[in-house]
Amino acid sequence: MTGSPSDAGVLHVDLDAFYASVEQLADPSLAGRPVVVGGLGPRGVVAAASYEARRFGIQSAMPMGRARRACPDAVFLAPRFDAYQDASRAVMAILRDYTPLVEPISLDEAFLDVRGARRLHGTGTDVAVAIRSRVRSDTGLVASVGVATTKMLAKIASDLSKPDGLLVVAPGTELDFLHPLDVGRLWGVGPATRRRLDRLGIHTIGDLAAFPEPALQRAVGVAHGAHLHALAHNRDDRAVEPGRVAKSIGHEETFATDVTDRARLDRDLVRFAERVAARLRDHQLVARTVQLKARYADFRTVTRSRTLPDPTDLADDLARVGRTLLADLPLGDGLRLLGLAAQQLVAASGVQSALPFDRADAPVPSDRRADLERTVDDLRRRFGDAAVGRAAATPTRRPRR
Repeated sequence: MTGSPSDAGVLHVDLDAFYASVEQLADPSLAGRPVVVGGLGPRGVVAAASYEARRFGIQSAMPMGRARRACPDAVFLAPRFDAYQDASRAVMAILRDYTPLVEPISLDEAFLDVRGARRLHGTGTDVAVAIRSRVRSDTGLVASVGVATTKMLAKIASDLSKPDGLLVVAPGTELDFLHPLDVGRLWGVGPATRRRLDRLGIHTIGDLAAFPEPALQRAVGVAHGAHLHALAHNRDDRAVEPGRVAKSIGHEETFATDVTDRARLDRDLVRFAERVAARLRDHQLVARTVQLKARYADFRTVTRSRTLPDPTDLADDLARVGRTLLADLPLGDGLRLLGLAAQQLVAASGVQSALPFDRADAPVPSDRRADLERTVDDLRRRFGDAAVGRAAATPTRRPRR
C-alpha cells in the first residue's frame, strides 16, 4: 500500500441495480420500466430489481410471488449470469486502468486504493469522478462511488450515495460523518447483534463508540465486541487486496416443486458443474473440494463435501463427485433446493497439471477433457449458453417411430 493513510484514496465502486441494468441495456424497450431478475418459479426469490421496481417496494431476496403482487406489470426475467460476468469484466478492466490495487468483492462491486496514483490521476475524488464517467460512457452502466480513508467508510459512503451518486468523506471528518448513522450500517451488525445492542440502548454508531468496550464485549462476545468498537472509531486497517481469492464458487437452484427423481437431480448436478467449472476457468482457479448442498421440504439443510486427489476446474470431475455425494443422501419426501460448490480454491497457475495417463475411472484423459471444456466455453461465449450442452444434462427421450 502506498500513499499517506490520511489520504481519502480508498474507493468503493458499486454498480447500481446491476443485473436489472444489464438487462435494460440489452433490451432498450425495458428502459424506464420496472425490471425484476430472479427465480421465476413459485418458490423463486428476487436477485435484483431496477429502481423503477424498487418504487413498488420490491427488494433483493423478496419472494418472487410477493414481488409479482407488488407490481404485476413489471418485467420478470430469469438471471443470465454469463451476460453479467461479461459486463463485470468490462467494468473491472476500467478500474484497473487507474490502479492495480483493485479488490473485486462480487460481480458488481470492488474496492480500490488509488493513493499511489495521485501524480498520474489526481486525488481519490478525481479518480472517482473519472471512473463514474468511464463506466457510463464505455458500458452504459451506472456506478455509485464512496471515497474515504478506510474500506468500511468507503463502503458506507457508496451505499449512502445511491443511486448514481458520489460521496466523499474528507480526512478529519470521519467520526462526524460516522457517529450519527444507524448502528446497523456497521459490518457485523446483523439482526441478532442488533437486538442485543438495542437492549443496551445503542442505536447509533456514536452510541456504540461511547459505550465502554469491556461491557460491550460481555454483551456480544470478546472478539466481536472489540471488532465493533474499533469500527465505531473508524479503526479499520485492512488493505485493499488485489490478489484475494474467492473462498468458493457455486451454483444452486430452488425447485418449483419438491424433487424425488434421482435421475433428474443427477442431470441438474451436471448442469451446475458446468456453470461452476466455467467460472473457475474464467477466474483462473482450481478447486480442491466439492460440496453438495440439499434442502428438504421442511427447510432442513444438509451439506456433504469431499476433497479431491488433485485440484480441478473440470465439470466432469465436479459432477462425478457431486453425484457420488448425492447417491449417499436420502431424498425423503423430496428436495426443495440443490446446490454444488467448488471450495478450497487456489490459483490454477500454482498447481501442476495431472499426468496424461490420468485416473482409471476418467473416460477421457484430463488434458483432452480440459481442451474440450474450454472449446465449449468459447462456443457459449460466441453463441450463447444454449449453443451446446452435455447429453448427461438432458432428459432421455425415446426416439420417434
